[in-house]
Amino acid sequence: MNYDDLISDRAKSIDVSGIRRVFELGAKLENPINLSIGQPHFPVPDVMKRAAIEAVESDRNGYTLTQGDPTLRERIAGHLRDDVGWTIDGETLDVMVTSGTSGALLLSFLALLDAGDEAIIPDPYFVIYPALGPITGGTIRYCDTYPDFRMTAERVEPLITDRTRLVLVDSPANPTGVVLSDRELADLADLCRSRNIVLLSDEIYDEFIYDGHDGNGRCPSPARHWSGTLLIRGFGKSYGCTGWRMGYAAGPRPLIAQMAKLQQYTFVCAPSMAQHGCLAAFEADISGHVEDYRRKRDLVYEKLADVATVTRPSGAFYAFVEVPPKLGLTGMEFVERALERNVLIIPGSVFSQRDTHFRLSYAVDDARLVEGLEILRELLAGG
Repeated sequence: MNYDDLISDRAKSIDVSGIRRVFELGAKLENPINLSIGQPHFPVPDVMKRAAIEAVESDRNGYTLTQGDPTLRERIAGHLRDDVGWTIDGETLDVMVTSGTSGALLLSFLALLDAGDEAIIPDPYFVIYPALGPITGGTIRYCDTYPDFRMTAERVEPLITDRTRLVLVDSPANPTGVVLSDRELADLADLCRSRNIVLLSDEIYDEFIYDGHDGNGRCPSPARHWSGTLLIRGFGKSYGCTGWRMGYAAGPRPLIAQMAKLQQYTFVCAPSMAQHGCLAAFEADISGHVEDYRRKRDLVYEKLADVATVTRPSGAFYAFVEVPPKLGLTGMEFVERALERNVLIIPGSVFSQRDTHFRLSYAVDDARLVEGLEILRELLAGG
């Protein structure tokens, strides 16, 4: 059977993630120094483990409501009231639990885009963002944020057309670690409100803030300035449970209702036992891990900033490093040299239309991080 004639144009239009190629190359290495993984290296808090285990043993393994377990939704609503000042009343604002933040992103694009409609995303971007165009039939427009990686209203406005339906901003950002200021996010909210466009704020790394941008260490969010924001957050990165696939979306009731309808016919609901486990997340204290990553961030910057251009990360757990032009190498070529030295990093072309940088993750133990940074420092210096 010739499957090439049967596969949809939608599927053919999406490339396999470049991260997979790096992992395939890395699989040939023996005990590599892995600075590529985009997940925390600390374990799930015990209180969450116990809650999930108790749910399984108590036979709470069936479907939940499509929008999520009511107790968890109520707890999320309380958190958002305290954090961004929203009152989730189910009438004007609502919240739903999703199968990871990726599930929330897919549902939001499906709810907002018809064929030919446009979404503006940052460049660099998280790898799923461009694929959401062909998956949904929409068109992706890229907002070039080089060299400082700040997605500002000034950069977004020229890209808006009469087909623009949403602007997607991620802060803290993957792969750059950049955190936009409260003022920058307020300006984006004002722009989208004035043009009748949804502002989708992907805040999966909201707990990993290192420089106290709003004066109290909270993640700056456009939701504090506009209740028309579609806010997407999750539990996987913050609590080390990426495999649980737990996220949530909050925002205007008409939009959440459409996303919930689509979830009913796709994901059905988020994993039930993981929902019960994440109820306990609000009792967990990860401040020690955040402080640990702040220290690792400082170490990365200290080791690399004098041999390469590195925008100092203010959040998440990544650094996006420019390959010095004097080396005459693309990001992928530099990654291949690092692989020869047993170091696994990701080329910038995975996250961008350019191939001038590489991403490293410092979600790794100190000894391996220091060892990897010394090798990268040597390579960046031309060694």
